[in-house]
Amino acid sequence: MAKDKKNDLRFEDECHFQQHGSRCKMWFPPEDKDPVLLHAPTRKSMSLFGVASASTGQMTTMLTKVFNAMTFLTFLKKALKTRRRGKKLVVVLDNARYHHAILLKPWLLENKDKICLMFLPPYSPDLNKIERVWKVTRRKCTHNKYFSTLDELELVVKKQMKEWSNPNETIHKLCCII
Repeated sequence: MAKDKKNDLRFEDECHFQQHGSRCKMWFPPEDKDPVLLHAPTRKSMSLFGVASASTGQMTTMLTKVFNAMTFLTFLKKALKTRRRGKKLVVVLDNARYHHAILLKPWLLENKDKICLMFLPPYSPDLNKIERVWKVTRRKCTHNKYFSTLDELELVVKKQMKEWSNPNETIHKLCCII
């Protein structure tokens, strides 16, 4: 696909990372009859907004306690600051209720020359490329790992997001458009 000279395409979504991690298949020596995998008995999680650039592979994230119109607007303002100079930020996202909130309308209208929201069809998360990023993040950060505290989980995920906040090939490959 030719580079778009006018638009900066990004994929947006929200994600929860559970303190209890994710248990997956793993290999262990046959002499270890009953391996022990610690698992935190909790429902605590961290939540974050994320937007990934299809052209550079740069990831912009924001930790939040809740997903609502106010926190989403704060995140959009942060994402807008990262757009490539002179380009319009085109954000592909799902139809979460707060993505359509009335609270957003004045700000979106005021910034219509800088940002555009493109909504995916309902029930089609497979079309949002950032879902691949969340999957890889879970694999790298939480699969078969034990976090005794939520702070430990946050530290690992924040470290990964910091690494991906710079343009990189991993995110670019996951989000590129053919």
